[in-house]
Amino acid sequence: MILSIDYLNRTLCDVLEDMRKCDLTKNYSPMLGLIEEAQIMGNKMEAGLNDKRDVKRYRNELKKLQKQYKKLSAKKEALEEELENE
Repeated sequence: MILSIDYLNRTLCDVLEDMRKCDLTKNYSPMLGLIEEAQIMGNKMEAGLNDKRDVKRYRNELKKLQKQYKKLSAKKEALEEELENE
């Protein structure tokens, strides 16, 4: 079986349209597969949203750590300079 290019770019709307066609023709045999396909697509979208939220949180944490690092580096340099002057 050769897959068409359209299948590679299949969207959730395409899956829902196929579900509607199943209902119109009263042929429910492919419905379980379509439900599974829709669930997988939904899971991928949800995971993508979570990943974006995580990236934002990690960037904020990185900025805080960089500020802390700069403060500690300045403090270290001041202490080293103080030791040299003694």
